[in-house]
Amino acid sequence: MKLPPIPLEKISTLTFLLRVVVPPEYQDENRHMNVRGYMAIFDDAGYPLVAGFGITPEYHAAHGTGGFDLEHHLHYVSEVNIGDTVAVYSRLNARSAKRVHYMMFMVNETRGALSATFECVNSFADLTLRRTAPYPPDIAARIDAQLERDTALDWALPVCGIMSA
Repeated sequence: MKLPPIPLEKISTLTFLLRVVVPPEYQDENRHMNVRGYMAIFDDAGYPLVAGFGITPEYHAAHGTGGFDLEHHLHYVSEVNIGDTVAVYSRLNARSAKRVHYMMFMVNETRGALSATFECVNSFADLTLRRTAPYPPDIAARIDAQLERDTALDWALPVCGIMSA
């Protein structure tokens, strides 16, 4: 799948989540960032994403809840090297009662290029039952507010086409 060109100016208007200088331990035998590094950075960026909805570790601890990633699609666009600074931005695509479908964009600020996209379907979970569960109304309202802003943008998300909330 070839991504349509997305100007960095459009990506930089999305919700900023995280900025990282790629550490040496993320290097692979090809001397660039290994897949584990991409996954670690996108995983770390997921925490500020859901914190924006009010879902923090403290919230989960107080309510016996958690989150489950159900599907991922990682698309490599351009190489990331050790020592490069990358920033991650997010955009929501859809929501159901229990799930949110979103994308993250990794921008290599050192090289001025989109480096990767990460598409995910994540669910809210009741950890006492170990099952997905509906978002509480206050959380759902925050997700819906962000979803309204994101779906009003003038460019289509480059989703893989097989995931849905």
